[in-house]
Amino acid sequence: MMSLVKTAWKLLVAVKDALVLLLLILFFTLLYAGLKAARTQDGAPSSGALHLVLDRPVVEQPSEIDRYTMVAGGGGLGEYRLRDVVRAIDRAADDKAIKAVVLDLDGFGGGGQVAMQRIGTALDRVRAAGKPVLARASYYDDAGYMLAAHASEVWLDPLGMVGVTGPGGSGLYFKGLIDRLGVKAHVYRVGTFKSAIEPFTQTEQSPEARTANEALVEAIWSDWLDNVAKARPAAKVRDYLADPIGLLRSSGGDTAKAALAAGLVDKLGDPAAFAKHVAGIAGESANGADGDYAAIPLSTYLRRHGESTSGQVAVVTVAGEIVDGEASAGTAGGTSIANLIGDVMEDDSIKALVLRVDSPGGSAAASEEIRLALADARGRGLPVVVSMGNVAASGGYWVSTASDMIFAEPATITGSIGVFGILPSFEESLAKIGITSDGVKATPLSGEPDIIGGVSPQFHQLAQASVEDIYSKFIGLVADARKMTPQRVDEIGQGRVWAGGMAHQLKLVDRFGGIEDAVAEAAKRAELSGDAAAPRYFDPERDPVSQFLGMFASEDARIAERGVSRDLLSHAARQQRMTAARVISDLRGLIEGASIRADCLECRAFMQADPLTAREQAGWVGAMLRWTGAL
Repeated sequence: MMSLVKTAWKLLVAVKDALVLLLLILFFTLLYAGLKAARTQDGAPSSGALHLVLDRPVVEQPSEIDRYTMVAGGGGLGEYRLRDVVRAIDRAADDKAIKAVVLDLDGFGGGGQVAMQRIGTALDRVRAAGKPVLARASYYDDAGYMLAAHASEVWLDPLGMVGVTGPGGSGLYFKGLIDRLGVKAHVYRVGTFKSAIEPFTQTEQSPEARTANEALVEAIWSDWLDNVAKARPAAKVRDYLADPIGLLRSSGGDTAKAALAAGLVDKLGDPAAFAKHVAGIAGESANGADGDYAAIPLSTYLRRHGESTSGQVAVVTVAGEIVDGEASAGTAGGTSIANLIGDVMEDDSIKALVLRVDSPGGSAAASEEIRLALADARGRGLPVVVSMGNVAASGGYWVSTASDMIFAEPATITGSIGVFGILPSFEESLAKIGITSDGVKATPLSGEPDIIGGVSPQFHQLAQASVEDIYSKFIGLVADARKMTPQRVDEIGQGRVWAGGMAHQLKLVDRFGGIEDAVAEAAKRAELSGDAAAPRYFDPERDPVSQFLGMFASEDARIAERGVSRDLLSHAARQQRMTAARVISDLRGLIEGASIRADCLECRAFMQADPLTAREQAGWVGAMLRWTGAL
C-alpha cells in the first residue's frame, strides 16, 4: 500500500513539474514573440504611406482580449479603437513624412455607420491637404464602400465585387420553439414599440414594430446614400442597385467590370499592381520585394505619435451593453463608469466632462447609477455634454439625460424610451418528463419567482407594477431634462427607436455634431482655450496580462488569420457567423442580464456583434452554432 502511495505521489510531482515547465516555456515563447513583433513594427520606414489594415471591427472602445481565446489560438485579436484610427489619419494630413494613406479593406471588420462617417471625414481632410488616399479590396460591403467612397482612388481586384445591399434583414422569433419545449415566457413591459421581447412572444414582428423598423432603416439608408453621393459623385450607386443583374449582363457577367462601369471603382488590379502603384507615390520598401511600397502600420504610427494628455476636458466612454457592477472595457459596468466619473471629479485640472455614448442600453439600475454620477458632477459645477455615437438608446439615452447638451449624428440610433422584463418558467417543460413540484408558503410571495412550479398571479402583478414604476421614472427624467411634459415624452417614447434626424426634430437631442463638436462645446462652457480645450480620455484600466498577450498579435499574424471575403458567397458566410454571434449574444443577455432592462435589442443589428471567445466556440454556444451550421 505504501509503495502505491509513493508511486502516486511521484506521479503527481512529475505532473506538477511538467506543468510548471510548460508554463515557463509558454511565457518565454510569448515574450520572444512580443519583442519580435515590436522590433518588426519599430523597423517600419520613417516616411511612406500610412497603411491602414482595417481587418478587425472599428469600435468606440475595444473589448478586453480574452486570455483563454488568445492562448487557445481561437482568434480574439481585438478591435480597432475609432479615435485611434481618426487620430492617425488626422496626424497624417499634416505629417510631411506621410505621402499617402492606404486603406487595405480586404476582410474589413466593419463598424457602425456613424463611425464610418467619422473616418470618412478624416480622410477628406487628408485629401484637402493634397495627399492621395488609396483604397483597395476584393469585396466591398456597405461599411467598406462608405470608407472607400472618400478615397481619391478606389481599386478592386479583377475577381472582386462591390456588394452593397443596404441595411435590414431578418430576425429570429423563438415562440414556436418555446411553445414546443413547454417554456413559459413571462413578459413585463411598457411601451407600444418595445419590441425587444417580441422574439419570445410572437412568430413575427408586430405591425407597430414593423412601422418603426421600416422608418429607421429608411432613414439610415438615406443617410448612407447621401454620404456616398457627396464623397463620390461619379458613383452610380442607385443605378447599380436598381438593376444589378442587368448591369452584370451588360458587363459580360464580370462583377468587377460591372462595378467599374457604374463608376463605383476607379481601377481594377491585383495586390501586386496596387502595391507598385502606391510605391510610385510613397516610395518603395527598403526591405521588401521589388514593387512593395514603404508602409507604416497603424500601430507603429500611433506609438510614434502618442495621444495628448494636456487637455482639461475629460471624456468618459459608455460603450456596449450597460450592466450592473464592474465590467471590463467594451462593456459599460454601472459601477465602473461611475468610478471613472468619480476619478474625473477628483482631478482638479479637469474643468468639463464629455460622455461619449455608444450603447443600446441594458440594466435600468446600472443606467441610473451612471446618471447619478453625472448629475453629481454637474451639481458640482462641471459642464457635462453628451456625444452620441452609432447607438445611444434605452439605457444609453437614460444616462444622457444628466447633461447640459446632447450632440448626435443624423445616423445615430436613439430613443427607445421604454422598459421591459422577461422571466422564463419551466413547469410545463418539467411536467413533460414527469417532474412536478409542490410546497407550502408563509405568504403569497414566498418562493417567488417560482420558475419550477409556476409564477404566481401576485408576483405577476408586482413585477408589472415595478416595470411601470421604472418607466414612469424614465419618463420623468426625460421630461425634466428636455423641458417637456411627461405626456409628450410618453407620446414619443413608448419604446420607439428614432434615427438622429427625427430625434432632433422631436427635441430628444440638441445639435448635430461629432465628438469634436461636443468637446468644443464643453470647453466653451468651461471657458477653456488652446491646449486646455483639448480632450483627455479617462479609459478603464486594462488587464496587463491581456495587454501582454496582444503584443505578439502582429499585423502580419492578423492578416494571416482573417477570412478575406473575395466574393459574394464568402462574404455571406462571414455575415452568417456574425449574425449567429449576435443572436447568441442577445439570448445570453436575456438569460444572464438584469431582470428589468432599459434595453434596445433591435438596435444591436446596427452595431458590431461581439466576437465569440474560444470558450464559447468550444462550449454550449459553439454546439448551438454548429447545430445551426454557423460554425
